[in-house]
This record gives sequence, C-alpha cells and structure tokens, in this order.
Amino acid sequence: MNPAILSLVALLLVIAASFTSRVNVGVLAIALAWPVAVFFAGWKVEALAAAFPSSLFVTILGVSLLFGIAQVNGTMSSVTHAVLRALKGKTALMPALFFILACIVSTVGPGTIASTALVAPLAMGIAARAGVPLLLTALMVGNGANAGNLSPISAVGVIVQTLMGKIGLGGHEWSVWSANFTAHAIAAIGAWFLFGGPKLLKGGSMDAEHMDQAMERHHGVTLGVMAVWIAAVLLLKVNPGFSAFAAAALLVLFKQGEDGAMIKSVPWAVIVMVCGVSVLVAVLEKTGGMDVFTTMLARVATPKTVNGMIAFVTGVISSYSSTSGVVYPAFLPAVPGLVQKLGGGNPLQVAMSINVGGALVDVSPLSTIGALCIAAVPAGHDPKILFRQLLIWGFSMTIAGALFCQFAIGLFAPGGN
Repeated sequence: MNPAILSLVALLLVIAASFTSRVNVGVLAIALAWPVAVFFAGWKVEALAAAFPSSLFVTILGVSLLFGIAQVNGTMSSVTHAVLRALKGKTALMPALFFILACIVSTVGPGTIASTALVAPLAMGIAARAGVPLLLTALMVGNGANAGNLSPISAVGVIVQTLMGKIGLGGHEWSVWSANFTAHAIAAIGAWFLFGGPKLLKGGSMDAEHMDQAMERHHGVTLGVMAVWIAAVLLLKVNPGFSAFAAAALLVLFKQGEDGAMIKSVPWAVIVMVCGVSVLVAVLEKTGGMDVFTTMLARVATPKTVNGMIAFVTGVISSYSSTSGVVYPAFLPAVPGLVQKLGGGNPLQVAMSINVGGALVDVSPLSTIGALCIAAVPAGHDPKILFRQLLIWGFSMTIAGALFCQFAIGLFAPGGN
C-alpha cells in the first residue's frame, strides 16, 4: 500500500483517538509510525529512531526540571503573590499581562518557541493559583508569543524576511509584523471573551490573605538563577533546553531543591504524547503524506479565494507540523509560481496569508507552542483536558485564519507587488 496515504490515515487515527480514547496518543503515534515507515516505506529502524524530536525533548525536559524546582521549593507560589500584589489582586488583568509579556519577549529576538518556553511555566503556575482558566492562559501566552514572532529582529522573522526577499517581496517587514500581530491580538481577545475573561472582571480582587507571602532566601536564589538563565537565552542565544539542565543542576547543588522532587515534577506523560506525535509527523512529511494532503486542498483555489485558501491549507498543515521549519520554507518560495498558475492574485497578500495562516494555529498541541503550554500544566490538573481543548481551538483557527486573510489581509498590503 502507498505509505503516503497510510501515514495520513495514521495521523487521522491519532487525532480521532485524542478525542475518544484515554490512551496516550504519543504511544499510539509511535505504534502506527513504526509499521508505516519500516514495513511499507522501507525505512531502516535507525531512520525511524532519527525522527525522534530530540531537540524538543531536551527543551521540554530541561524547562520542566528547572521550573519543577521553582514549583516544589515554593518560588512559584512566592512569585504568584508578588504578581498579585503588583496587580493589586486584580486577576482580570493577568491574561493581558501574559499576552503582553510573551509578545515583548518574542518580538525582541528569541522567537515563539523560546518565548513560550520562558513564559508558559510561570504563567500557568500563576494562573492555577489565581483561578485564571488554564485554557485562557495557554491561549494568551501562545498568541502573545506568536504576535511578536515576525518582527524583523526575531529569529523566525529573519527567516520569513529572507524567504520573502528571495522572491522579490522584501522591504515589507513591519507590514508583515502588523498583519500577524493583529490576527493574534484578535484571536486573544476572542479567547478572553469565550473562556472566562468577563467572569474574571466580575470576580474583583483576591483577598489580601492570598497575597501576603514573604519571599524567603531560597526563593531569591532560585529567581536569580532563573534570571541568569533567561538572560543567557535572550542575549547570548544559548539553547534553552540544555541551559535549563545546567540551571536546574546548579540549584540542586546549592541545595535550593531536591532532585527527587524535581524528577517527579516532570510531566512524563505529556513528553511521551508530544514526542510520539512528532515522530509520526516526521513519517508523514518524509513519505509524502503531507504533499498528498496539500494537493487535495490546494486544487480548489482561485485568484479571488487564494488568500483564504492558502491560509487554510497552511493552517491545517501547521497545526501538526513546524511553521518555521516546514510551512514557511515550503510555501513562501512557491508564491510567484502559484499566482502565475492561478492567473491572478496579489503575491504580497498571498505571502502574508501564508505567514498568518501558518502561525495562528500554533497553539495546537500538535505544534511546539501548544506542547510547551501543556508541558507547563501544574500538578493536580489533567493535561489531557487542555490537550483536547487546544486541539479544538487550533483546528478552529484554520477557519478563523482563512477568514481573516480572505477579507482583511488587503488592509496590510493594499498595493502589493
């Protein structure tokens, strides 16, 4: 049988299982990826093993260990109270704070993944204690990080601008950023209304007794080490995962936390879930399953509908794949040829639609951003619930992104090229 079709069917089965079964979908994904790759696509087992997302694994595990120490030794609780005091206990302001913080960090350089890795654990911990819905928090962090992701000084922004320059669409850096920021800001506002924002307004402020907690010496040491780690990631561009391992080891050596409690804090089920699905996605990409899916969707495009259609196509693919690593490099170079074959269309608007459509769905748990938010779910909360919620939201953003690009992208590129 055709391995491309089989890999696509396997992914659909995994998605269906995430809604209907309690099985860890990462286990199921690897179980399905193995026969498709080895027995039908003719891969060696070593090639399938190489598809394991080691970089993502290291990032999630390292960050989980570091913030696990901060969680166990009470630092997160102390920070929560400090934030509440700064906001005068007004929990309604927290979602906006999460969005703005993630957006600023992403805009100044490290990009969405590093920004989410830095902000999500702190935000999810604060939200759990302050009564802010975890789904709303994850969407605020994810959309905030993505909102600043295409600035000309960010890691991903440089990739996009380079690709656009090669096809004659350079010089539109801030128009690209503005379109992307606006789309994610609208999504964040919608999430605020849908998932508990108005209720937070009615809730008023937290009692003073919930905000009075003195910061002890080991809290300050933990925050100091974490501050150095953040600075190293942002300014020195060190790997966030490996450097988090170093920071966590330092805290244990200085007896600011116990290694046993640190290991227990790691969300192993989530790591298996995310990494397992990533293996299947790698098989899908390399066997041609993604090309099959893309071709089926792209055939219905016309010059008048190409903006919305390309946003939908890239959104569907990006919801379970890498936006910066797959969608942008694959689709942006094809813009001139696509417009030519269609016999019409605005190349700049099509390129912007790819940028927005591919990024707006990135809170899906099948993408790295959503995965990092799930990995940051505090103890006592079921990450599977958030997984399903983010999966539904991510796929709904394929439609929202298509509508935005079809009817609004021209506001950011009225003349085009």
